Amino acid sequence: MLQIFNTLTRQKEPFNPLNPGIVNMYVCGPTVYNYIHMGNARSVIAFDTIRRYLEYRGYQVNYVSNFTDVDDKMIKAAEENHTTVEAIADKYIAAFYEDTKALNIQPATKNPRATDNIAEIISFVSELIEAGYAYDVDGNVYYRVRKFPTYGELAHKNIDELEVGASQHVDLANGEFAQKEDPVDFALWKKADDGKVAWDSPWGPGRPGWHIECSVMSTRYLGDTIDIHGGGEDLIFPHHENERAQSEAKTHKQFVKYWMHNGFVTVGDDNEKMSKSLGNFVTVHDLLKEVDGQVIRLLMSTTHYRRPIQYNNASLQEAQSNFKKLQTAFNNVTYRQKNAEVGNDPKVEQEVRQIVADFTDAMDDDFNAQNGIAAVYELAKFANVYAQNEIVFANTLQFLAQTLKDLTAIFGVVLSAETISDEDIEVLIAERELARKNKDFIRSDEIREELKAQGIVLEDTPQGTRFRKES
Repeated sequence: MLQIFNTLTRQKEPFNPLNPGIVNMYVCGPTVYNYIHMGNARSVIAFDTIRRYLEYRGYQVNYVSNFTDVDDKMIKAAEENHTTVEAIADKYIAAFYEDTKALNIQPATKNPRATDNIAEIISFVSELIEAGYAYDVDGNVYYRVRKFPTYGELAHKNIDELEVGASQHVDLANGEFAQKEDPVDFALWKKADDGKVAWDSPWGPGRPGWHIECSVMSTRYLGDTIDIHGGGEDLIFPHHENERAQSEAKTHKQFVKYWMHNGFVTVGDDNEKMSKSLGNFVTVHDLLKEVDGQVIRLLMSTTHYRRPIQYNNASLQEAQSNFKKLQTAFNNVTYRQKNAEVGNDPKVEQEVRQIVADFTDAMDDDFNAQNGIAAVYELAKFANVYAQNEIVFANTLQFLAQTLKDLTAIFGVVLSAETISDEDIEVLIAERELARKNKDFIRSDEIREELKAQGIVLEDTPQGTRFRKES
């Protein structure tokens, strides 16, 4: 049975969606003031992989992921580029779709924008004020954290310690904190009478706070209670803690059944978190100019979603090699269809089903992609061995090929029958010659196998390496 690690309870729990066969899932999306970097992509890829596995297991997944298309960073970006916030949002939302398509991310059921939900945000905030959970001070609206009795449970933080921390780092007599009843209270609506981006509201011109957006869009498009809410682990506090407080104060219902959070992407010898604020990021947009999206996807989707991923050239090269191995195995069983016997081999197919069962057992254990992909690599090895048999059966080859495609697709990797040009063959032969010269016989053998899988036979002669295509 599928089990999910719930951040709220800090333990794995059997997965039982609210409605049998249907999963309502909300994942926090990007603030669209720049291209997404590899750290942002980790969350997008992790939850797309989770979604794909849920669909593989037969669930209908309603998947909503938002765009934060108005906040202080976006206003600053618009000013620096002498343009509008809307233009900045449009540019980077288009880039997001372009980059995630290259990573084979399935389109969300809905990608709502914060600015398309202003009326709903104002209504939501008004209800919190009426219920006594929020208060207006000169056009700014704050949430009364202490009125929500379980505040801090998601992040496992004590509210009194949060107050001490807030008090130590700010001047409580000045600015925003001077308005608050309590230092831990947070903004639901921000006053904006400076002529910048603002909407009319009962409290005067302003714009929404960051946390309120997701509460509104999640409940609007998926209902008061949802099955899964996901995002990076840096969102646990304060963003998701605040979402939970806002939503449950308004609806008086459990907001989320299973809270899920992915680990960071780290860089450098000290495994520092990749982030825009630290300036140590690589955008997906730039990386795609150099690296196949399939390789990036394989790297990011085959580490357990709660573990950190170290990004470096070595990890990319390993992913490249693993992708080639999977593609080669698929090519091998596809190519052997040419001279296969009619029928099938029940014993071989039963062994394949056992590998699939091992894969399912791994993924049912909190989407353990690391163990899941190990089963897929085992299947690829098995396929290679079977394809070398003198006698192979067409139905069994088709079963192997389809199973490989189905399992790799869960990780967002697409295997397809390849065709290769003479020019590409010559490039690979040259690479093989260099590998042999450098005594890199593993790579040399890999290239021979890659070509063999596509019906290209290499013949080493005193005059050099020649190739011929098998009919």
